Amino acid sequence: MRLHILQAHGETALKEAVLADKKRGMSDPEIGARYGISFNTLQQIITEAYGANISVLQRPKRIKRWEPFSFREETTTVWSFKQRGDWATHNGRYRGNWSPYIPRNVILKYSKPGDLVLDYFVGGGTTAVEAKLLGRRCIARDINPGAVGITLENLRFSPPRLGTGMAEPIYEPEVQVGDARDLSDISENSVDLICAHPPYAGIIRYSTKILGDLSALSVPDFLREMRKVAQESLRVLKPGGKCAILLGDARRAKHVIPIGFQTIRVFLDAGFGLKELVIKRQHNCRTTGFWYARSIQHNFLLLAHEYLPIFEKPLTAVSREQLPLWRETVSYWLSREEVTEAEKENLETTTVWIFPENRLDAEMRRNLIQRFCSRGYFLEVQYDEREDLRLGETHANALFIRWPPLLMTEPRFAGYRDLVVRLARESCDGIPSGAFLIVEAMDFRSEGRLIPSGLLLYEALRGQRHLSLKEIVIVVPETPPSNEPEENLKIIHRYLLVYLRK
Repeated sequence: MRLHILQAHGETALKEAVLADKKRGMSDPEIGARYGISFNTLQQIITEAYGANISVLQRPKRIKRWEPFSFREETTTVWSFKQRGDWATHNGRYRGNWSPYIPRNVILKYSKPGDLVLDYFVGGGTTAVEAKLLGRRCIARDINPGAVGITLENLRFSPPRLGTGMAEPIYEPEVQVGDARDLSDISENSVDLICAHPPYAGIIRYSTKILGDLSALSVPDFLREMRKVAQESLRVLKPGGKCAILLGDARRAKHVIPIGFQTIRVFLDAGFGLKELVIKRQHNCRTTGFWYARSIQHNFLLLAHEYLPIFEKPLTAVSREQLPLWRETVSYWLSREEVTEAEKENLETTTVWIFPENRLDAEMRRNLIQRFCSRGYFLEVQYDEREDLRLGETHANALFIRWPPLLMTEPRFAGYRDLVVRLARESCDGIPSGAFLIVEAMDFRSEGRLIPSGLLLYEALRGQRHLSLKEIVIVVPETPPSNEPEENLKIIHRYLLVYLRK
């Protein structure tokens, strides 16, 4: 079909035919098969025609309700929304936009009616719509005029002033084209809350010819430009104000690229503190059939999590040093187990592993062994205070460094970090090429601060050139959240940093 149209009428006719079928509601796979084009080519055609990367060309349907059913604020560090949310004018037209449950939770928890909310990557207007519904003032910016147009469309509503959950008065958001790296028209110390979902470097293209579009950049360039965003964010926020940014990782050649951790570091270096680090689960990852087989065959996990750090502007200037360099004697115990070929059934195939709390350790260990040590030795090292052993030449196929079972403090974490770095260094000689080093971590609080141990351990291991980061796994217990929201979210997730020995 594609060749026939090209030969008869040219490239313009092909694009018109693609857009016509898309507007009629034909699915992306059907269009790809009919015209022999890739998904990326389809996105480019739509973006060029409409000025924004949208997934559905029809206008949103009429408003059926003004708020979500049975809404409850999130109380833990793992947020999971199986239904995207379609109240008011919320819809999934703008490709890659976030669930309205996210800004609703953030706005309710970290602002009050009449406060000023800023979203400088507004996209389809999800944050602006929520700010309007919840009675917050809002500044909404995007570098793409097409996105600004969609946002203005989605803000054309007048919610009823009576009814549960509806705030008064209603503030109309200020929407315009703007660059998140230059907020010079916004006064410093004037914004109460920043709530934004930046594009991920090289994942989804949101425009084709707009200078400064961060979605078109490589990861190093993206991080460099996000430093400017972080500096401007710190300037415009009031002391004590919060900045919530949703971030995701990428994958290249079956290895994870930790854009999330790297961007969190950018904001910490700009002078922010870290109030919370939330894990947001994704529910569009296929884990059966074709993708299950591919995941097992090529030994990679489908990315099923994003990071939602809640940064805080300090009330007074503080040192940027994340942790003091305390020292503690490193000690641990070592167990060795020979593992036979395991049946690779019922394994986790995404980067979020959820197990019953009473079987969490056993299921986590089973998946690690079958994923990364199907034969050979599986060595498990846990930090305690009994003996100081050296790795030596173990020839293990997997080395698993366990998080301490006791209450974590900053001095203990410094000791654990030293253990991880030392064993990683010794693994150059202690485990063979192709083996795996697995490091367990959990965020914890110290004197009112959140200590992002996953990020800090990742940074501590970046100098080990014989190791490459293969996966970042999030492990979560099947634990019901607490009944009432508290000042701090309950930390329920842990990390597994999986490195491949080159």
